Amino acid sequence: MPLPKDSLFFGFAAKLTDEQRAYVNSIFDRQLTIVNAPSGTGKTTLAVAVAKLLGKPLVYVFSPVEEGRMGFRPGTQREKEAAYITPLTDALYEIGENPSKSIFDPENMEAQKRGDVWVYPMSHVFARGMNLKGKTVIIDEAQNLTRGELKKVLTRIHTDCHVIIIGHDGQCDLKDAGKSGFVPYIEHFRNEPYAAVCELTVNFRGKLAQHADKLRW
Repeated sequence: MPLPKDSLFFGFAAKLTDEQRAYVNSIFDRQLTIVNAPSGTGKTTLAVAVAKLLGKPLVYVFSPVEEGRMGFRPGTQREKEAAYITPLTDALYEIGENPSKSIFDPENMEAQKRGDVWVYPMSHVFARGMNLKGKTVIIDEAQNLTRGELKKVLTRIHTDCHVIIIGHDGQCDLKDAGKSGFVPYIEHFRNEPYAAVCELTVNFRGKLAQHADKLRW
């Protein structure tokens, strides 16, 4: 298995499992990578690390499963959505990036002028009508998006984008897990030449977290 395109890879290269190495190389080499993996396997951190090396603006798509309540909670839209981008901010810290500088904030004009901003979080709610060109797109917690919601995002993406769909089929927060589009889209893209389906099985948080994840609904 070849090394990641950057042999140091933010200090991760020597620590990668064979599964993680295949996942990282797939993101570099394929237009679409889908990863089905439990929490603690490094799936978001590694995707953000590759996105940084690819050098394209990163669009981080998340699913606010309680989006019906978001308009009634106090604070700005950014403050309401902060909880949903915690995996993103954690991943940025892991690769030595400062989220307050890297993530787009319309109120932080200085970061934009300096050219520090390269990450653009977005709820799938606002995807309709968008035209995604020349981007790396991470769709995180994809098990919490319905078929229609995933289709809405994926049909906005041009050929010059890299796309990573991240999810876990064993941890769906939708009221009706049967409506999730994650597994159907895994099978829909599985045999496409520009796509790869990866799995990560080692939970680096430890035995407790890994054993808890084995209990199914």
